This record gives sequence, structure tokens and C-alpha cells, in this order.
Amino acid sequence: MKSQSHIPVLLTQVLDYLEPKKGDKYLDLTAGYGGHAQKILERTLNKQQATLVDRDQNAIDELKSHKELGDAEIIHEDFLTASEMLLEQGRQYDVILADLGVSSPHLDNADRGFSIKANGQLDMRMDSRQELTAKTIVNTYDEAELVKLLRDYGEEPKARTIARKIVASRPYTTTHELADTIASVWHGRSKVHPATKSFQALRIAVNDELGLLKRALPIWLELLAPGGRIAIISFHSLEDRLTKEFFREYSGDRYDAPLNLLTKKPVIAAEHELVSNPRARSAKLRAAAKIKTFSEA
Repeated sequence: MKSQSHIPVLLTQVLDYLEPKKGDKYLDLTAGYGGHAQKILERTLNKQQATLVDRDQNAIDELKSHKELGDAEIIHEDFLTASEMLLEQGRQYDVILADLGVSSPHLDNADRGFSIKANGQLDMRMDSRQELTAKTIVNTYDEAELVKLLRDYGEEPKARTIARKIVASRPYTTTHELADTIASVWHGRSKVHPATKSFQALRIAVNDELGLLKRALPIWLELLAPGGRIAIISFHSLEDRLTKEFFREYSGDRYDAPLNLLTKKPVIAAEHELVSNPRARSAKLRAAAKIKTFSEA
């Protein structure tokens, strides 16, 4: 089963901060292969009022095959589109989770084009229904556009040199072709592949990850029921910064703040988790609770 190759990150911490209780309505905005959802639904015992969202068809197929998820509603959309739809329907949830990471099956499947190690087509789409791919970007964007993309989304210090090299060596078809070109810009050895930041930047651009998150955060606040809890797991500083700034803006010592911060600093994986799941090393969890007004208390 595909889910066996994907270990949900920070599972203990997610359960501790979300505190799912019997009868809670649960919204998982990036349900993936159901790791977090299964454990949370074991506590809510309310599968009929749970909503699981994912933009990847493989994840949707896997979720539908899970008997443990029962009658949970499954939506095949990106989390922004799904959130807008749920808001229009007037829904609210007691427990909301967004795990923004790329799942292990994505990284391990060379055909998806996410991995630097495995050679595959330059794809990187979370949702195979969309047209834009990494191949389109690296082969058609001009040098200035590539520089901006690499700087903004990859925080790549050699963005200009890499962009120039990419343009000069086009066209590209596979991940290894692109990774080799980027690696040629760097000299010396490193524990991290020199194309890591550039691949991150391309993946973010292909899937509009930051744009979706920025527009979805205010909607999630509306979808959260009074007294409810939300947890967001990010895997790079750009996502974490957006989450941190949003939580800070809507919390604090003022009478009209709708959120109460549950995490003053991001929560990270314990050493024992890293032994079994090294990909949790970059995971950061932030959580908040929606404050009940006097009339709701």
C-alpha cells in the first residue's frame, strides 16, 4: 500500500496541539495518504462530518481505499479552491490541519519529477490536471524571470549565474539534465545537492504554493469554529514565515484578536522521530485556537 511509504510527520505533536475530541468536525486540507487523518478520526469518532482534501489524484485514490476513513467527505481540489467552496457552504470545523509538505510517494516516484536523485520528466505538478510544468518554466521563461523565481522561492544565492546557465543550455527534458547544469555552477562538496534550492523554487512556482497559502489563511480562520484549533506544518522558511505573520496579525493582547497562539515558537521533530523519518527534519508546526466571543462562550 502506498501509504506505508509515507510516515505522517509530527504526529504526536499534531494530536497534542489539536486535541481532537469525540464529536469534533475535522478538516484536513492536505490529507495525502491519510496518516494524520486516520489517527485524528480515531479520536473524533465523527467520520461523517470530516472533510479530507487533496489535489493529487494518487492521494485521492488512496484515501478512498482506506476503510478506516469511513464516510469522510473526500474532495479532489487544491486547498484554496476547496476552502472557498466550503466557506460558501457555510461550513465550520473544530479541528483543522494543513501539512504543506511533499509526501514521500511524490519524492520517490521518478515520473513525478520532484526528486533530484531519481531521473524523471521535468513535471513537478501536484495536480496532473493543470498545464504548467517545470519543463515549461525552464524551457520558456526568460533569464530575468528565472532569476526572480530562484531568488524569491529558493533563496538561491547564485540565482543569476544559474539562470544564465539554464538559458544557455536549453532545452531540458529530465530532472538529471537540469540538476547537472545547476551543479556545474557550484564548486566543492556539500551534504546537500547543489540543485536543492532551485528544485524547491521550481516546485513552488509550478504549484503556486505560496500564493495559495497566502490566500487560504484568512479563509481557514473563517472555517475554524469558535473554540476550534488549527495546526499548520511547513517545510521551508517561506511557508513558515507566512504562517507566523498571519498568526501574529490575528492574535495578541487586544480585545478583538480572534486567535490565541498555542505555539510561541515553531514545534520541530524530536530526535527519535528523525531516526525513523529523516524527512521530518525540516518540518515546523505552528498552532492556534479560535477564541470564543462572550456570546459564544
